[in-house]
Amino acid sequence: MTSSISINNLALSFGEIKVLKDLNLEINDGEFLVLLGSSGCGKSTLLNCIAGLLDINDGQIHIKGRNVTWEEPKDRGIGMVFQSYALYPQMTVKGNLSFGLKNAGLPKSEIESRIKHAAEILQIEPLLKRKPAHLSGGQRQRVAIGRALVRDVDVFLFDEPLSNLDAKLRADLRVEIKRLHHRLQNTMVYVTHDQVEAMTLANRIAIMRDGAIVQLDAPHTIYNKPVNRFVAEFIGSPSMNFVPGKLQTDNAPAFSSGDMHIPLQNYPFDGAGLNNLTGGHDVLLGIRPEHIVTGASLAEVPWSTTVEVDVVEPMGSDTLIWSRLNQQDFRFRVDGQSLLDKGDRVQIGFDPAKICVFDNTTELRL
Repeated sequence: MTSSISINNLALSFGEIKVLKDLNLEINDGEFLVLLGSSGCGKSTLLNCIAGLLDINDGQIHIKGRNVTWEEPKDRGIGMVFQSYALYPQMTVKGNLSFGLKNAGLPKSEIESRIKHAAEILQIEPLLKRKPAHLSGGQRQRVAIGRALVRDVDVFLFDEPLSNLDAKLRADLRVEIKRLHHRLQNTMVYVTHDQVEAMTLANRIAIMRDGAIVQLDAPHTIYNKPVNRFVAEFIGSPSMNFVPGKLQTDNAPAFSSGDMHIPLQNYPFDGAGLNNLTGGHDVLLGIRPEHIVTGASLAEVPWSTTVEVDVVEPMGSDTLIWSRLNQQDFRFRVDGQSLLDKGDRVQIGFDPAKICVFDNTTELRL
């Protein structure tokens, strides 16, 4: 597959603080890649380096096979959409869309053609004569996207474009951005701290922590096979449950903690697997709340126990139950029509094939 953006050994420091550390990344042509992480992880800094808004200390950046490491942003062939709409308040929507094109010296007919095309795609034709003050937040963000779209470039960069919008508008525009990518097939790099945006938009997600990429993979793989505890805890809402215990390897592999003894014959050990691990090795068992089963489904799993309901959180289609398991907070989902209440006792179980086992010291998935 052809590479659209190639980042080699990129490093950036602000004084003594290393923000990006020897980072390497290949983004495929036409791919929608999401840079995901908490505040301060370096995701927006990396995007700004790609855009040319920050000068790097070391490494190289190639876009469409061309070394753009020291080129100006306007010469990199990128269109950028910022968190703040950054629209000119004194100009109409049409004026905002055409401003950069006029500065670039494009013929009037070409400018009109590009504005018409972008307005049709983003469904903002009725807004072209309005000024930003007379637009809603969602409409302003569409105009901001349109301003990048009229540049007719191969690579689009989005820096948390939906974070200033309310929940419904975020959901609506998320769908529009996905449709836009399906229609244009351009390379898109999207920064967010919202895991829902990442999971729903991305072809691949790059999860960042402390200036480095921790895991780069498809959303399904990251969700089901996180490389370490950090990724497992970061992806998913609510996050994965963790229970400390011991890995027994004497006969058949099993996890034990207190009264729990869970056979792991069906567990797909990855990475180091069981190599060099002795019986009694300290591990963490991870299981997502939606993988806990109750009721008739218990007949299909090899292990179950009974817990007491502590807190009930109705969420409509399902209900989140908080309980305790081996002195640890333990959450699981049940049907939204469930009438469980505080103090009720519930039998729960899970399939060992759906758990994750992490080394307690390195926190890597085994």
